[in-house]
Amino acid sequence: MTRQVKSTTTTAFYVQAVISFGLAVTALTIGITYLPVNAWVRSFMGLGLLYVVTSTFTLAKCVRDRNEEATVVSRVDQARLDKLLAEHDPFKTD
Repeated sequence: MTRQVKSTTTTAFYVQAVISFGLAVTALTIGITYLPVNAWVRSFMGLGLLYVVTSTFTLAKCVRDRNEEATVVSRVDQARLDKLLAEHDPFKTD
């Protein structure tokens, strides 16, 4: 008997998040490209953009992993409690 964890993210929200991320990265990339500075400053800002993007993905993964870990722990605790309650006989005498 396995219960599947329900996802609370709708398809529309997922699509909106992907489009928003794509537009933000594209707009910032275009802004850096047309910035009236020399190539070194533009390169530095481009590397900063890449660092922020990779850090964002890492943070999102850590938050997701922590959330999944809490869900699994609470499910294990609930299963243990269910087992104890099922095996408990309040009328049993020692």
